[in-house]
Amino acid sequence: MRFVQDYDRTAAVLYAHEWAYGRNPRFYDYENLGGDCTNFTSQCIFAGCGVMNFTPTFGWYYIDSDQKAPSWTGVPYLWNFLVRKGVSIGPVGQPCALEDLRPGDLIQLSFKGEEFQHTPIVVSVGTPVTPETVRLAAHSYDADNRPLSTYEYRKSRFLHITGTMRP
Repeated sequence: MRFVQDYDRTAAVLYAHEWAYGRNPRFYDYENLGGDCTNFTSQCIFAGCGVMNFTPTFGWYYIDSDQKAPSWTGVPYLWNFLVRKGVSIGPVGQPCALEDLRPGDLIQLSFKGEEFQHTPIVVSVGTPVTPETVRLAAHSYDADNRPLSTYEYRKSRFLHITGTMRP
């Protein structure tokens, strides 16, 4: 396995723009089963990295609506997969500050101040970097180019995608 800095941020963002207000028929829509935000964000990340991790339970993959990793659709599980310490195939990320975000990175929001419930993807970052200049795309609360400042949340965390582990 080798680490390659090949996360295609442009591809991830273009995918986000294309499907922000629609649903790609290749993927199940989980909107009525708890929300589709992390499924959508996983699709965007996949568009930018092109590789899944088919490790049962702890990987990051989607085959169909019944065959997917918890990290493909679950807010905390996606975070845990991306910041994993072990060496395994797939996209890799690290927590960062707001000012370190780039298009293709992730934000997770907690609306009640407890667990994180929403995972939008960053589609643009203005200067200076503020909640008003960070623009997001998302499902469940379908949006494209939505400023982070327009969400009502209690906590947020930011994740910078650093690259992809390849076989």
